[in-house]
Amino acid sequence: MEQNNTLEERKKKILGYIESENYISMKRKEVRQMLSVPDSDREIFEGLVLELVNEGKVVETKKGKLVAPKTLNMFTGVFTAHAKGFGFVTPAEGGQDIFISANETGGAMQKDRVLYKIIRSGEKDKKAEGVIIKVLERGIVRVVGLYEQSKGFGFVIADDKKVAKDIFIAKENAKGAVNGHKVVVEIINYGEERRNPEGRIIEILGHINDPGVDILSVIYQYDLAVEFPEQVYSEIENLETEVLEKDKEGREDLRGLLTITIDGEDAKDLDDAVSLTKTETGNYLLGVHIADVTHYVREQTALDQEAYARGTSVYLVDRVIPMLPHKLSNGICSLNPHTDRLAMSCLMEIDGKGNVLSHKICESVIFSDYRMTYSAVREILEDKTPALLEKYKEILSMLNMMNELREILGEKRRKRGSVNFDLPESKIILDDQGKPIEIRPYERSIATNLIEEFMLVCNETVAENAFWQEIPFMYRTHLEPDEEKLQRMEQFIRGFGYHVRKKDGEIHPREIQRVLLEAEGTEQERIITRMVLRSMMQARYSADNLGHFGLAAKYYCHFTSPIRRYPDLQIHRLLKKMLHGEMGETQIREYHKQMPDRAKHCSMRERIADDAERDTEQLKKVEYMEDKIGQAFEGIISGVTNWGIYVELPNTIEGMIALAMLDDDYYEFDEKNMLVFGRRSGKIYRLGDKATVVVAKVSKELGTIDFLFEDSEE
Repeated sequence: MEQNNTLEERKKKILGYIESENYISMKRKEVRQMLSVPDSDREIFEGLVLELVNEGKVVETKKGKLVAPKTLNMFTGVFTAHAKGFGFVTPAEGGQDIFISANETGGAMQKDRVLYKIIRSGEKDKKAEGVIIKVLERGIVRVVGLYEQSKGFGFVIADDKKVAKDIFIAKENAKGAVNGHKVVVEIINYGEERRNPEGRIIEILGHINDPGVDILSVIYQYDLAVEFPEQVYSEIENLETEVLEKDKEGREDLRGLLTITIDGEDAKDLDDAVSLTKTETGNYLLGVHIADVTHYVREQTALDQEAYARGTSVYLVDRVIPMLPHKLSNGICSLNPHTDRLAMSCLMEIDGKGNVLSHKICESVIFSDYRMTYSAVREILEDKTPALLEKYKEILSMLNMMNELREILGEKRRKRGSVNFDLPESKIILDDQGKPIEIRPYERSIATNLIEEFMLVCNETVAENAFWQEIPFMYRTHLEPDEEKLQRMEQFIRGFGYHVRKKDGEIHPREIQRVLLEAEGTEQERIITRMVLRSMMQARYSADNLGHFGLAAKYYCHFTSPIRRYPDLQIHRLLKKMLHGEMGETQIREYHKQMPDRAKHCSMRERIADDAERDTEQLKKVEYMEDKIGQAFEGIISGVTNWGIYVELPNTIEGMIALAMLDDDYYEFDEKNMLVFGRRSGKIYRLGDKATVVVAKVSKELGTIDFLFEDSEE
């Protein structure tokens, strides 16, 4: 270890010298002499220089001179490929992406870490351009795709369209795969610029039309761990199924408090329970009780390490890949009704304006009296269904009071400018063969909103508490939109007659909220919302409290779902250490050091889960439309590009009309006004327009749905 440490220090010293201001480019031997490296250490020195070159931190010129990359306008970053061959590099030190044209990619593939050179700096509305000098590290080792046989060899077409080239498979590496098999390929040769990569099939998932193979392909593509390691199962083998008496000791006993859970009908992992009473002065006393997962998932265990590696549960169309084994997530950690459960409770006193006057975070024992569903709560509050009013008479007054508080909290958020993005999510119903039989927008109601408001106020309270206590923490941050995206959004919504006001060149979330409220109920609501959403940055986890732009919140975190999100579990652990007075200086230092990397890892796992979820939804949407060819649907134009017009149907399915298929005129794309127009006829198709389309072609292999306009059908 000591040796490694000194080697690392020596490497830093070499790099420091080459990056220093007065350094003049020189050869390895000269650098060695300048740094007085003894001859006996020559091999070590050569090895360290080679490492620096391979990492892209130092460049060796053709004449053998060592220089810092930035002196040659070279930098490192991660390459993102596009199906059409070109790509972008995201610079390692942050900042705008760099455009790489198709003939300048240097054989780089999706997710490769590369050394690139800037050949044209960016202007106001144009990205900087670069050329890839060298691939430093390959980002993809395995690929999932469709096998196609030829004479004596085969090809695999990757499911990930960003892997632009098909992968060549020699006969001896095909593992007996036949046409139409979905396979997992290990890349054995990345090929040169002009040659295709070469691979070896390591697993056959099944035929493309076999039930479940489509979802399995996504699971493998994103490398999602389905099974838990043996060690995890042996750790939880003797886990109790009921809370032990000794574990209840020293906790706040909240079992006498009327408490309920409200979730979807099919939810099995119940993270959160809620209670509500009123104080003598008429304030609300809201209790948000969250499963005490860290009591069972101890730090440094195999269970904890596996939960961290997964980062989040993944909700695919036909299954959940849980962060924790079902024995915990649906058992002892789930706040099931009529049973004692351990919780972390956040009790908040809230006044009639929605201000949190005081709060208490504690370890508790709770007893959930009712397992409620969103649909039942909505019916009780809106329809006042007699049978339900009778069945749930014990909690009626609490539910009505909860609805009051929901409105107060919602109003407070609206006043400060919190943005509500109610884009319809999809609810996809499958039959027992995995075939989609119904697709519709996921229903949001006052019941889902009620839980949302309570969780938001709880998450804010916990984050603010941690901020003022100055403890190491993991915040949920959302930065304001960047200038370029904002300009594009402003330009776009101006076309619909909406305007965003700026103050000192900055935009307040209240302005975005105002535009969305103005658009509410109009035909363009979904389009405006989507465009505004696209202009926003992605929310992520961070060790620093940078605020949440979309929620217009100074402090925010994720505390309420430790069964399915690791950041919440991490936060519980930190809060408990504070409560127990175990946060010593050494621990504070250690956690401060770890937190940025942990936050980055959790953000990355969240992205992967989102992408996998979106991909499985798209698969099922395509499959659903397979037998609808020739049928007409009413939709709305949801996207325009220089290759096609996208139309979204009321059930959330989107398809495209290729401009090349419009043969009544020559159509062009006007990016500034986000529309497509016919050169001769002046016919215009713009975002938000209603359109009647006919399903022309559906490709399961490509994951695409092609439409035609109904009038062009005739």
